[in-house]
Amino acid sequence: MKKYIPFTYKMLVPYLLLVLITDMIIGYIAFTMLVQSRTEMAETNIRTGMEQARNNIRYQMDEIQRMSDTLFGSLSFQRALQAKGEPYEIYLVMLDEIVPQITAPLQLFGNDIRLMLYTMNRDLNLVPGDDLEKPIKGSDYYILPLEEVEDSPWYSAYRDSGEDNIWLQIDTDQRLGNISHIRRLVSFSDYKTVIGYIRITASLDDLFGNFATFPVEEGITLRLVDTAQGGGVLYQRGEAGTDGGGEFYLSLQEPIPGTSFNIETLVPKAYLTKDTSKLQRSIIAVCVLSFAGMSVIGSVVARISGRRMARIVRLVRSFQEGNFRKRIAFSGNDEFVHIADAFNVMAGNIQELIDRVYVQGLQRKQAELEALQAQIHPHFLYNTLSTISSLANLGETRKVTDMVQGLSRFYRLTLNQGKVLTLLKNEVTQVETYLDIQRVKYANRFEVYVDIEEDILTVPVIKLILQPFVENVFKHAWFGEHLSIRITGRRIAEGIELRVIDNGIGMRPETVKRLMSSPSQSGGYGIKNVDERIKLRYGGEYGIAIASIFGAGTTVRILLPDDEQGGEPEEGEGDR
Repeated sequence: MKKYIPFTYKMLVPYLLLVLITDMIIGYIAFTMLVQSRTEMAETNIRTGMEQARNNIRYQMDEIQRMSDTLFGSLSFQRALQAKGEPYEIYLVMLDEIVPQITAPLQLFGNDIRLMLYTMNRDLNLVPGDDLEKPIKGSDYYILPLEEVEDSPWYSAYRDSGEDNIWLQIDTDQRLGNISHIRRLVSFSDYKTVIGYIRITASLDDLFGNFATFPVEEGITLRLVDTAQGGGVLYQRGEAGTDGGGEFYLSLQEPIPGTSFNIETLVPKAYLTKDTSKLQRSIIAVCVLSFAGMSVIGSVVARISGRRMARIVRLVRSFQEGNFRKRIAFSGNDEFVHIADAFNVMAGNIQELIDRVYVQGLQRKQAELEALQAQIHPHFLYNTLSTISSLANLGETRKVTDMVQGLSRFYRLTLNQGKVLTLLKNEVTQVETYLDIQRVKYANRFEVYVDIEEDILTVPVIKLILQPFVENVFKHAWFGEHLSIRITGRRIAEGIELRVIDNGIGMRPETVKRLMSSPSQSGGYGIKNVDERIKLRYGGEYGIAIASIFGAGTTVRILLPDDEQGGEPEEGEGDR
């Protein structure tokens, strides 16, 4: 025999496993959410810095663009660049026209820039500058001959490209971290003749502005990338990608409107997950403590529940042995109390159900017996025999023969060899036989119309469901000299619907209610009896419904299931 292990202890193992898995999932989700939150916060801060840097660069580039636009559009500046004459006259032109227009924007610009004017006019007094190999220190201007750069690779590439008013890194710009704005100056006379070039150089450190949001010392790298040159790096702060390692970086892009430049920030994974190790250890400690606490609680609950469950098991075993008198009681108001109460109620209900089923079986058999006994119709038989006797005394032998044959056929159909089911067409034939007998008695003072769909005539139904209502029409609805009866049958969604309609005197609502509640009628087969037989056979959704208006007539609706596929019908005597 297997060792008995309480169910509560069996459930303790999956419970602890579930707690462990839950703790692990919660810990993992908490750690993942922490990393995600840290990543989103870092990304938000860096994007904010990138937007500030973008706006700062765009603003300063626009200011430099406006400088070149001013010089390009100044007619006096263009005339001065093309001036010819004595050295003194050229000197005065330099002082009055060229130098003021060059120095004015330099003084207004916020950062240090270097403005270089390459002129094709050899008569101008040239202004050499500091060593261009060194970083920009203080804004200054230079007026240089074009011959100095004519042989340089950048000038040849710029001249042949046909582009103008662009930003490039030329000469020492990349090494020094600078970028230059290049623009042609053309003559005002035809706007085609090149009279010189303007080059305005600015430091990218100054263009980017504050680097506080880009902590390079923590591994973050800031780049300026030119997408027009296949993603070439124009400027970089930080060491990302220089060590050749495979470290993961989060790449953030911020395009500078109106240019082909992108600000790119590379954020290392270590920066995103910093400060998470301490919280990770805290999460693990909390999960361990949670598992230990839940284990202790689960053990205590299993022990307490096990004792109560054992008592319930003993009660169930007593039920298994057929003892429904035993009861169990728990104190308190928990689930075990409700289970015990339910078992106690169930024990009483089972015993009551056994008694009820037994009694209902007897009642059903009794109801069927009463139905068979009621089928004999003694009053109808007496009245018919009396009519036959009167006709015989009058010498109406033909009518006597018809009534005797009709009566014989009627009772053969009624008895149906003792079977409960018959075909609907047999039920209709029985009604027609009953009407034939009544025609002899009432001398054709009534009319009957039968309208039943052909496809439902082969549906098996319980017998004696139509004739009782036709009989009730003759007994209770006759009003005046003439009576009309209509019998219909059709298939509907709910099943088979039969109707018996008359134009007799009708009934008041209280009479209808009394008919549906009274089990029998004098001289007839009770309406409630038919209704109960239908419900007993097919269910509560089927049965009899009566609609009547006093003085206007009555309609009886009989709803039956469509049992044509339910099995082989039982044939009655009327099919022979």
